[in-house]
Amino acid sequence: MRKFRVAKRIKRRQYSPMTNDPYHYSVIARAIDHIQETQNQHPKLEQVASAVGLSPTHFQRVFSQWAGVSPKRYQQYLSLDLAKSMLRDHFTVLDTTHETGLSSTGRLHDMFLTWEAMSPGEYASKGAGLTINYGWHDGPFGQMLIMVTKRGICGLAFADDCGPDAAMTDMTSRWPNATFAENPSATAPLAGAIMGNGDTANIHMIGAPFQIKVWEALLQIPSGTVTTYSEIAAHVGNPRAVRAVGTAVGRNPVSWLIPCHRALRKSGGLGGYHWGLPVKRALLMREALRNAS
Repeated sequence: MRKFRVAKRIKRRQYSPMTNDPYHYSVIARAIDHIQETQNQHPKLEQVASAVGLSPTHFQRVFSQWAGVSPKRYQQYLSLDLAKSMLRDHFTVLDTTHETGLSSTGRLHDMFLTWEAMSPGEYASKGAGLTINYGWHDGPFGQMLIMVTKRGICGLAFADDCGPDAAMTDMTSRWPNATFAENPSATAPLAGAIMGNGDTANIHMIGAPFQIKVWEALLQIPSGTVTTYSEIAAHVGNPRAVRAVGTAVGRNPVSWLIPCHRALRKSGGLGGYHWGLPVKRALLMREALRNAS
């Protein structure tokens, strides 16, 4: 079993507290849907606010509370060209010198994050002998399903797009021989760490060897930047395996923390996202806003 830890804490950027009010994300999700439906019209902020039933001032207030910052130019981040602009201006070349673990630039949400990977033999058992506690928590991207083993967070899913039942079925099917127990008291402290309260969090990666390599690469992408599936394929030593990389990215069980949302198509398209493209766009938008503040 390989185990890597961050060597030291990095000085945190100062952000406003991260809201976990479901209302805020519901407004942002409806705004994103409206933008997608009217993309050829290039809707302005006032039109987007009207579409979600709010005044421009109220919409800006909700947007600021959700993002944790008050940007000067909302329209820039409410654009369908967000992925292309991030690929142009915030592209990350994965550095092979950081293959031994999580680099300082790979930290997420300014957490003190550590991780370890399950051995191939443990993965082959499909969770046999493993107890996984789970709990539901509100977050800035809707309802979150958090799953933990005694080693750390092994699963994080978003349920707003597919629904709680589908999310639960999806996650439990990944480790069919494990024992699952609803235990929100076990997941609540980790939910707090995910939300950026300053606590530490450990990720317990459960996957095939190739998947682990891809997820390790994802951990090197700093918040507010993106990379491409082809760049990841080259980084893991198989530049022709772009499709296989895309599959491994899509099978990432710890969304957000292992930032599969930061992988884009080389053309600038968003690509896919297991928990719905509106969530991927919201993740990228929020990180871009906070990074630009």
